[in-house]
Amino acid sequence: MSEKILAVAAGHEITEKELNNLIANYPPEQQVYLSNPQAKDELLEQLIGFHLFAKMADEEKIKESQEYKETLEKMKNELASHMAATSVIEKVAVDEKEIKKFYDENPGQFVAGAQVCAKHILVEEKEQAEKIAKEISEGKAFEEAAREYSTCPSSEKGGDLGYFGKGQMVPEFEKAAFEGEMGKVLGPVKTQFGYHLILVEDKKEEKKVSYEEIKDNLYSQLLQQRKQEKYANTVKELEAKYGVERKK
Repeated sequence: MSEKILAVAAGHEITEKELNNLIANYPPEQQVYLSNPQAKDELLEQLIGFHLFAKMADEEKIKESQEYKETLEKMKNELASHMAATSVIEKVAVDEKEIKKFYDENPGQFVAGAQVCAKHILVEEKEQAEKIAKEISEGKAFEEAAREYSTCPSSEKGGDLGYFGKGQMVPEFEKAAFEGEMGKVLGPVKTQFGYHLILVEDKKEEKKVSYEEIKDNLYSQLLQQRKQEKYANTVKELEAKYGVERKK
């Protein structure tokens, strides 16, 4: 069965296969987006432009120019160098025993620190913060008050800061959030930014991350580390073999 032709540009038939091959060159996470009809239409227009300019290049004899020949030679060298480097690092592997050994020997790296999930309202004056706290105690929603009064960009999300760990907030704010009672409006808490009202919604205690939870990420981390080591060691070997003279 013949390939479905999507367009003809400067005499070149652009087929569905050519378009799909172009999509396949993108990273997997982008391929999903590029498979929708609108994105495909945009890519088809890019292919049309490519073939039109290719025809223009032929007519203007760009391939015969010295600049083209020099650029092509440079690209050949870059491609060959890239392929040689890839042939070295693609042989690197990490097995299950190495991953588990690293996990067992580095327990301190696999501890998830304590976290809190909180919302806040930031204002300049203590009196204003106390007034807002009174409104909330009388029934006003914390999120509504944050949108109305808070000077922090988080006001657009009702003051929501999401989860954060120790060391991510200024000390006064951190102390109040981690030590304060959940579900109760805390403050006003003074920091260098002004006065905060804080609502802690959840707390997560420090815990050890299990091997099953981390092994996939650890595999990627160790594999990348091994590849970098292999690359660096191969560069040293090639320096000794071919010679390098640095003049700076």
